[in-house]
Amino acid sequence: MFLFANEYLLAWSAYGIAALGCLLVWFRITRPMWRWLREPLRLIMAVLLLTPTIVDPAKELFAPAVAITALDLLFKVGNNAWRAVADLALYGLIAFALYALFVGLRFLVERRRPQGRSDSSDDEDPRTLRERLEEDEDDDYRPASRYQTRTEPRL
Repeated sequence: MFLFANEYLLAWSAYGIAALGCLLVWFRITRPMWRWLREPLRLIMAVLLLTPTIVDPAKELFAPAVAITALDLLFKVGNNAWRAVADLALYGLIAFALYALFVGLRFLVERRRPQGRSDSSDDEDPRTLRERLEEDEDDDYRPASRYQTRTEPRL
């Protein structure tokens, strides 16, 4: 029995590390997306990878719900697919309810926070762009050593 418990924990540890690696890759893939699309996709992937389901109620053995669903549907072995799908739906519903609460709170906080700069004329420079560029041309800074600057070739 002791050896079986260690193998069970070892299998879950290996799956946990692999699932976290897949999540990191998924986070990297969804990085350039719009925030309101990126966050739900990340949540869906986290629910799919991290949801356990019970395999044997007598021994209290758990397995990843996605793996149980895939194996039961592909090989038509056992009747745990519906239980795994129900667990995925339940955990997904709970995760999206918490996410909706988080989004609502974030929306309220972002709405209260002042947007942009104030309409103060003190912050603005009254000069035109031409005047600013002419002033920059007057500053003829040359470094003391030729190794202090980097010159890019002109094409």
